[in-house]
Amino acid sequence: MEVRFFTGVEQPLAFAARVLRKKYREGERVAVLAPPAVLARLDQLLWTDPPLDFLPHLRLRAGEAAPADAALTRLWLLEQPVPAVACDSVLNLGFQDVAALGSYGRIADIVSLDPEERAAGQQRWRSYKAAGAELHHHPQNAGA
Repeated sequence: MEVRFFTGVEQPLAFAARVLRKKYREGERVAVLAPPAVLARLDQLLWTDPPLDFLPHLRLRAGEAAPADAALTRLWLLEQPVPAVACDSVLNLGFQDVAALGSYGRIADIVSLDPEERAAGQQRWRSYKAAGAELHHHPQNAGA
């Protein structure tokens, strides 16, 4: 498992949207894992920003089953990993159960400047390291 940590991100949702646009253009399938409130904001952002440039995606809430045509969707917004949703990589926006991400080969973990989110990101770093992940740090801000 390879994990790229992007720390000190001033606008994590805008950063995530840029990454998702790039991955979508490259034809990758990406799962975004985050708490429900974060997914709701990202879902709205992908519909509206930039105007007239909708990024196709599907959001599954905890406990929902993947639709039968799941293979047609490349971008997934998930509260937890869904085995029926096979993706090339994960974009982590605060999902804390690092052990549940073990089946993914590539993970991008985005951490904002918020002190609580930084502390949670540091805990995820330690968990990834304990799991034997190959870690890469990409600070986005001098305060990271």
